Amino acid sequence: MKTYQEILESVKSIFDQECFVSAPQGLYEPIDYTLRLGGKRIRPVMLLAANQMFGGNEESVRYAAIGIETFHNFTLLHDDLMDKSPIRRGKPTVYRKWNENTAILSGDTMFAMAWRYMLKEPHSNLQEILNTFNETAIGVCEGQQYDMEFETRSDVTIPEYIEMIRLKTAVLLAGALKIGALYASAPADDTDKLYQFGIHLGLAFQLQDDLLDAYGDEKTFGKATGSDIRDNKKTYLYLKALETANDEQRAKLTAHFQSQPEDTTDKVNEVLAIYSTLNIRAQVEQAIDQEFELAKQFLAEIHVDQEQKKPLQTLTQMLLGREK
Repeated sequence: MKTYQEILESVKSIFDQECFVSAPQGLYEPIDYTLRLGGKRIRPVMLLAANQMFGGNEESVRYAAIGIETFHNFTLLHDDLMDKSPIRRGKPTVYRKWNENTAILSGDTMFAMAWRYMLKEPHSNLQEILNTFNETAIGVCEGQQYDMEFETRSDVTIPEYIEMIRLKTAVLLAGALKIGALYASAPADDTDKLYQFGIHLGLAFQLQDDLLDAYGDEKTFGKATGSDIRDNKKTYLYLKALETANDEQRAKLTAHFQSQPEDTTDKVNEVLAIYSTLNIRAQVEQAIDQEFELAKQFLAEIHVDQEQKKPLQTLTQMLLGREK
């Protein structure tokens, strides 16, 4: 049985061996650029780890692993364009390196490529695998729509935000796990628990991402910090601050998140100062811990030997910076 590190090496090898360059070059170069940027490649690692956990064959899921990562990166191309994000994984985003039309068209092609990869390997569960992939893709798009709508709403609630990140982030992690398990013909009850493990891990991961956007190091984080504040994103931090703020603080926060100054330095600093006064960081960390514990509970209930769960446990610890 492979360790987490060995699965990570398998994923690297799969992508190193795959060719993403074709003609026309202007369409495929940005795709190759995006897929070669690397990153953690969490989703294909999860897919392979879930498949191994139930005794699957790694060779039978290599194309599904490429497909799930290609889909994820498609969403990033369009997401970066929608958010006007200049940096992704420490490098210029596709629309900045090329142009907006290229980001749209190369992204569309990546979605079609993801489907092509998912269809490459025959399997008795292929219909359910494809249904899972399709429902995952629809969920991610629904989450993105809610995210955009929240930017112009002043009445977003914390439960609404949690549902948005469940769709936008968590369902893709859960879907990758479920697809890996389906390729191994895992029992339905265990597959459902694995999916819920992915949902709660995804929620914890996104809440931590929100926290890093405000407090992380830009070089480590791989993109500009404070961007959620600059872009008036109603993240968990902002919503929790509104919930606990006094009238004066609430008025200041509301005003900042309706403003679009040319120089956003003061805006970011003043919002972070309010967060600090309200102890928002600790409250978000508590919410992360709650989701993390739920994820661990669902993983613990899956009926396989403890040893078979180790790669996913290692990945979970690393994702949330808890290697100790």
